[in-house]
Formats: sequence, C-alpha cells, structure tokens
Amino acid sequence: GGGGGGGGKGEMEGTETESEREARLLLEHVRKMREEIAALEGVTVDAVEREAKGRRIEERERAERVEREREEREKARAEAAASSPGSSSPRHRSDDGRFLQVPDTAEEQTRQASDASARAFRDGVTRQIVRFALLPEDETLMERERNWPGGAEQMYREAAGPMARAFLGEVRAPTSEGGRADPRAAYRSNVTAVDVWDFDGSALVTAEAATGAEDNVKALVFPNTDTKYTRDIARIDSEMGDRLFLLVNPFWRDLTSWGINILAPRGKALAKEAIFDRDFRETYCLLQKTVRGEDCVALKAYPYDWQLYAYVERESWPYDLMVIRLGSTKEEPTAAEFGELLGEREEFKLSKNMRMVQRMRNNGR
Repeated sequence: GGGGGGGGKGEMEGTETESEREARLLLEHVRKMREEIAALEGVTVDAVEREAKGRRIEERERAERVEREREEREKARAEAAASSPGSSSPRHRSDDGRFLQVPDTAEEQTRQASDASARAFRDGVTRQIVRFALLPEDETLMERERNWPGGAEQMYREAAGPMARAFLGEVRAPTSEGGRADPRAAYRSNVTAVDVWDFDGSALVTAEAATGAEDNVKALVFPNTDTKYTRDIARIDSEMGDRLFLLVNPFWRDLTSWGINILAPRGKALAKEAIFDRDFRETYCLLQKTVRGEDCVALKAYPYDWQLYAYVERESWPYDLMVIRLGSTKEEPTAAEFGELLGEREEFKLSKNMRMVQRMRNNGR
C-alpha cells in the first residue's frame, strides 16, 4: 500500500552518481569550513546552528503574523460577501488556496487539517480521508530524513497516534442544531484510542463531544487492504450515520491497491462497496516528494486546489531553507507537473548540486 507513511519521500534514489559524489564531498568541505569559522570566532558549531534555528523561529513567527492578518482580511471579505445578495462565499473559490502555508510541525498540521475537515463537514462531507506527513512531536517537516525501522507500530506510536488524537481533539462536527448552538461545542473533546491490530499500528480513535454522543467523531488510523479493515469500516460507517467518520493515513491510494487474493476473493468488491462507493473524500493531505533532486511538498486542504511548493537554500545560510509556492493543480500533482513548475522558477534554473558549487565559488572569492 502507498498511503500509510503519509508524506514520506517517494522518489527513486538509485546509486550515487559522480556529480552526487562531488556534491557530497563539497558539502563535507563546506561543513569543515563552518567548523573553522566557528573556531576562529570562538563559538561552537552548535552555537552557529542555534543562531540559524533562531532565524527559522523568527521566520515562522513572522509567517504566523501574516497568516493571522490574512485570516482577518478573509473574514472581512466573507462578511462583506455574505451581506451582498447573490454573492458566493470566498471559501468556495478554489483558487484562493494560494494563501495556504506549509505547516512546519505536527501541531501546525493537525490544526490546519482540523480546519479543513470542519469546512468539509459543514458542506455535507461526512466521510473523509486525511493523510498527514508523519512527524514526531519534537521534529519539523524538513529537519531530517525520517526512517521507521519499527515499521507501522513505531510510526503509530511516535507520530500517527499523537497526531490523530490531537487532530480529533480539535475537530468540531456537530450534527444537531442544539449541538451547533451549545456553548460547550467550543470545549475540547475527550479523545480515546483503542488498538485494532497492534502489529499493524492501527487504532480506532474516538472524540467524545462535550455536547453529547450525537456529535462524536471517529477515525480509523492506518487501515490497510485486509478484509478485516474493510468490514470494520463498513460497520463503523453504519454506526456513525450522519456523524463524521475519517480514515487517517490509509495504506492504499485507490481501488487498484486491492490485488488478487485467493484467501479473500471478494476483497476488492467489498472495498468498493464499503469505501469507494461511500465516497470517502480526501479533505486534507500533506505529501513530501523529491522531484529533479528538489524537496517538494503538495498540500490539499478542503475546499482548495492542491498547492505545490519547493524548498530552496537561503543565500545567507545554505543550511536554512525557505519555501516557495510554485502553483496549484486540480488533482494530486504528478512529478511531471512539479518538474514543469520548477523549470519556470529562476531559483531552480540550476540544480541543487550546481547551486552548492556556485556558493562554494562565491565564498572562495
């Protein structure tokens, strides 16, 4: 299955080419130069890196201020549009997704996802799929390459479980008029989780709303193509009625993920009936990709189009990355679409390796 790991980098990496080897050696040389500079200035390399981290925090705080200001402008526009006869709500204009920002932490992701899920629920989407880029609590999106030697169990324990519980604690999906009007709707839900199969890292997470059971939300984390999960989904779907039911980081992409299984010959047909005919819709996805050697991100947050981004090094400090919005697509973007948009940006005219070589030359002057 392809979806359980969320936004893991999914590009082919092959053996090291000569140019990659040269780039790696150059990077090691740059690191040694930084160590020498730190020694000359009487500080540690850690101190230099802490300074860079401080700049990232300042940049994030600035971005949050910009986002708050944007939300205030959006609210003002929405109120103005609502007061104009025949006007449509700005939140349904898919091209407005350009304001979305790449979340840097697990907390930012779950907050962004809960907003998207609540918007979709208000529009009548009660069956949803959410795909997180799985992050341990103390890590950032581009901090390092993440490996999960413990498989799905480790992924759930360190990232998917905490993120799913935080996400459900923030989602508000009242089904009744009383629930929507009740001031307790603003209270954080009581979230519990029960393992389904611990070796799969799967769990059923329930958010018990302060306004009563009719406003509860459930999410199945890490379901895969085993018929047990298909039957569980069908059962929970029936039990939830009009309430919100989500699948979090399922280990499939589409119906073709169900191959021929002689032990479960009707597995694919059952999945079609229980999942795909029930119109589970992706309302939030954060996917990491590597295209042309560049670190890229695709973000989907209901009701907006997919937003495409790439990371580039800052001139002042090459180990500090900034994100650049490339454009948008109606459907999940392909590597070819990313490549085309990268080719249009001046920042990516040179490959990552060549940019590093150019910096080396400039530093040597």
